Amino acid sequence: MARLTQEQLIEKYENLSKYENQYLSEGNTVIAGIDEAGRGPLAGPVVAAACILDPNTKILGLDDSKKLSAKKRDALFDEIKEKALCYEICRIEADVIDDINILEATKTAMRNCVKGLEAKGYKPQVLLIDAVKLEGTDVPVIVPIIKGDANSNSIAAASILAKVTRDRIMAEYDKVYPGYGFAGHKGYGTAAHYKAIRELGMCPIHRRSFLKVIH
Repeated sequence: MARLTQEQLIEKYENLSKYENQYLSEGNTVIAGIDEAGRGPLAGPVVAAACILDPNTKILGLDDSKKLSAKKRDALFDEIKEKALCYEICRIEADVIDDINILEATKTAMRNCVKGLEAKGYKPQVLLIDAVKLEGTDVPVIVPIIKGDANSNSIAAASILAKVTRDRIMAEYDKVYPGYGFAGHKGYGTAAHYKAIRELGMCPIHRRSFLKVIH
């Protein structure tokens, strides 16, 4: 895939700012994007992130985190943390996921992110969210966007914060629970991961509700 020129990156940033610009033009000043990483894996936490970008500071190259290389995600992760007006990252561990189910765990992490923004003095007026119906907040306007992480800079930034954070968590868990390959597959259900579970059994960060009897 060819690298985009500076002009193309700027054009892409402007195109992915359409939702933010719409709500800014209506008089809103605090617009947050929110997304998660880790709904599908067999192990580890689900991580949510919320991000309020500075409308006067462009972060070029934002996109769906899954479309970016690890090196690019890491670079953008640092840039987002430096240039965003505010951000919050929250995690829900595997045992809680087993207790309340993954969808509710995801929503809990997202609600905690909103509370975190509010605690830092940024109460969202608009929440742009990647196709999840989120109840239980007092945000006046919540906008679910299909493939939001590829269509909104704020959601894309949140997706990068969430994914890089979770990938790093799983790399640390790889040291705590060696033999499962968490640093490589990040807890997803690869053939190698299933093989390790059959040989070693489940470890404390496995989601029991995701795993049936493995033969």
